[in-house]
Amino acid sequence: MLKNKNILLGVSGGIAVYKACDLTSKLTQQGANVRVMMTENATKFVSPLTFQALSRNEVYIDTFIENDPNKIAHIDVADWAEIAIIAPATANIISKLAYGIADDMLSTTLLATRADIYVAPAMNVHMYAHPAVSENMQKLDAWGYHFIEPGAGYLACGYVGKGRLEEPQTIIDVIKNHQKNATLLQGKKVLVSAGPTRELIDPVRFLTNRSSGKMGFSIAETAAQFGADVTLVTGPVELTAHHPNITRVDVVSAEDMYEAMLEHYPETDIVIKSAAVSDYRPKQTFDQKVKKQSDDMQIELERTKDILQTLGEKKTSQFLVGFAAETETPLEYGKGKLMKKNLDAIVINNVSEEGAGFAGDTNIVTYLNKEGQQENLPLATKEKIAGQILHLIMKDMKDEDR
Repeated sequence: MLKNKNILLGVSGGIAVYKACDLTSKLTQQGANVRVMMTENATKFVSPLTFQALSRNEVYIDTFIENDPNKIAHIDVADWAEIAIIAPATANIISKLAYGIADDMLSTTLLATRADIYVAPAMNVHMYAHPAVSENMQKLDAWGYHFIEPGAGYLACGYVGKGRLEEPQTIIDVIKNHQKNATLLQGKKVLVSAGPTRELIDPVRFLTNRSSGKMGFSIAETAAQFGADVTLVTGPVELTAHHPNITRVDVVSAEDMYEAMLEHYPETDIVIKSAAVSDYRPKQTFDQKVKKQSDDMQIELERTKDILQTLGEKKTSQFLVGFAAETETPLEYGKGKLMKKNLDAIVINNVSEEGAGFAGDTNIVTYLNKEGQQENLPLATKEKIAGQILHLIMKDMKDEDR
């Protein structure tokens, strides 16, 4: 996976620099072309000569050292790199990147490169937990930087906790898996629905549900990271879709979502309907706020259109996946929904189970395809669950030669 890849290793100043030596050696042994770029502070921990010997290439330190008059060194390296790794990544270099500061060769080159950038933080446990560092990492994550979380253990400062640079082999494994996944859905068009819908009663009241949209957004983001062209149809949520390959369509009501899904359905390869759509809406709505009465009030409800049923009826070549969020006998209900609505697969979860409820960051699901093959996906982040679901979908599509 890394053989003949052009990899820029950015080394910033921290005690974990010694691990970057091992990382350089391992990358070189994998057949990668490695160029190392060090901050001035990094050179106080390990000599550039060490990295030169391990990478068998010149080590870059100073923006103003131009050994080849035909090239501007930092731009040449920025264009050359296919993958950039910052290890160790200190709070300082993370903050520079988040604010676009380019005051040395490493920060300047990283701002100029179009390579995939992997950041492996290493710092004191309290620094890692500081709001400024957390905010900067979130900003970079939204811009498409890939973070390799630090490990927990004994730190050089004497503390025990999260902040230790991840082991070099783990860093390599994470990058290889990510690079492999980056083309999993290449050329595929994916349509995802997410969040709740709102059915208006009057200008200030509506019927809705507890869906946060986090599962659907995780699926959309992960599908885009896997190379897909994604259309995300979402109800009212307080979430942002970051990836440039995502086209977001905002809707409010079940009828709005019905129309949007059908509009984009014909040219789609994979459809994942994770939205929690209202099954009923008020039969009568009011242009003005309904005033409080002295007695009880009754609201008559009528059925909304069944989006998933309609998609199943109109299906041609699409791989159609539904969601079943249940509180009792979820597997039994999910199987029935799979058959009734002509789905290719269904994702079933018991929302009353701890760790699988609405608005949380984790989920526990069962993936069931129309052949009856069942995969139980244990408690994990919604991002991880999304990746597992997409891998299972591609496996099923490959088996069907779609």
